[in-house]
Amino acid sequence: MVAVGAVPEAADASRAVASQSVSAIALPTPRAKALMEVFGLKYPIFEAPHGNQTSPKLCIAVANAGAMGSLAAFIFDSEETARNAVSKVRSATKGNFFVNFVLQFGAKELQATLDAGAPTIEFSWGVPTKAMVAAVRAAKAKLGMQVVNAESARVALDLGADFLVCQGTEAGGHVEASRGLYETLSIVLTEAGETPVIAAGGIGNGEGIYKVLAAGASAAALGTRFVASAESTAHPDYKRALVAADAKDTALTTCFQDGWPVIHRVLRNRTFTMWETAGCSLPGKRPGEGDVVAIQADGTKVVRYEGTAPRPGFVGTLADLPMWAGTSVEHIKDLPAAGELVGRLWRECEAARSNAKSAPTQDCLRS
Repeated sequence: MVAVGAVPEAADASRAVASQSVSAIALPTPRAKALMEVFGLKYPIFEAPHGNQTSPKLCIAVANAGAMGSLAAFIFDSEETARNAVSKVRSATKGNFFVNFVLQFGAKELQATLDAGAPTIEFSWGVPTKAMVAAVRAAKAKLGMQVVNAESARVALDLGADFLVCQGTEAGGHVEASRGLYETLSIVLTEAGETPVIAAGGIGNGEGIYKVLAAGASAAALGTRFVASAESTAHPDYKRALVAADAKDTALTTCFQDGWPVIHRVLRNRTFTMWETAGCSLPGKRPGEGDVVAIQADGTKVVRYEGTAPRPGFVGTLADLPMWAGTSVEHIKDLPAAGELVGRLWRECEAARSNAKSAPTQDCLRS
C-alpha cells in the first residue's frame, strides 16, 4: 500500500480516539511504575530512536532528566564509533538508555555496543537471529522489539523480549506500521500480558503521554518532539520547519525512497509536490530526478529523492530534502533543551490527569 496526500484514515481514526476524554488515573500507573523501576526512570518517557538526529549529547540530556535516552545505530560508521558513543553515554548517565538497530541494515556493531556496556538493545524492522538474542543475554542487557501487530508481538514474546514498542502510522520517519496507534496498541496489549508495552507514533505532548498511559501502555516514546530540541543534530532549518508545521503538513508516502524504499512520513515540500503532481512516478520517471539539491559538509552531494535529512554543515536547497515528521508535529512550538522538555512533558501529563478528573470513564481504559 502506498499512501500519499492527506494524513491516512488509520491515523485519523486513532487521533479521533485519542481526542476522546479519559478518566483520571493514578500517575504513574502501576504498569508505568513497574517499567520505571526496571530501567531506573523518573518518568515513563522514551526518546524514540530518530535516526541520524540522535546523538550521545541528546541521549545524555534525556537520560539525565529522568527519561529513557536513545542512540540509533545509524550514527555508527564503525565498531569503534559504536564503542565510543556507548561508552560516552554510559559514563555520563545511570544507564537509562538503549541502542536501536534497524535490522534491514543488519547489526554489525551489536557486539561492540554490548562490549561497551549498552544496557538495553532494541531491534526494529526485522526479527533478530537467535545469535543476536544470545549476545544480548550474554551481556546481561535488556531486549526490546518494535511490533506492529499481534503476530509480531507473539514473535517478540517468544524470543523473550523484555518490552515491546508498539508503533502506529502517525509516527515520523520510516513507518513499519499499517494501523493507527490506538488500534494497534489495543491488539498488542492483549498479546503482551504483563510484558511492558511502549506506545510510539503521534505523541508530542504530555496529554498524548497521559492518554497512552491511560490506554494501558507502560510508557510513551516521542521522536519528532526530541528532533525539535536544542541538542538534536537536525539542521536548524529542519528544526524551524517542525516548529512551523501542523499535522496536515505531513504525508505518509514513498516519495523519498532512494536508499530505503519503504513508506515514511515527512513534511510536504517542493520535491513531494512535484512527485505527487506527476502521478507519484516510479524511479526513472520522477521529475527533477538526479538534481543535486544539497552538499554535505564533507562535499558529498545529496540528490533529490534521496532519504537524507538536512544536518548541520549542509548547504543548498535544504527545504527540498526530506524532513521526517510525525503527526505530533502539531504540538511543537519551540526548540527547548531536552532536559527542560522532559520535565515539561511530565508536568503536561499531570495537568492532563487533573483535567480528566471529571471526565466519564472509558471502557477501554486500563491501569
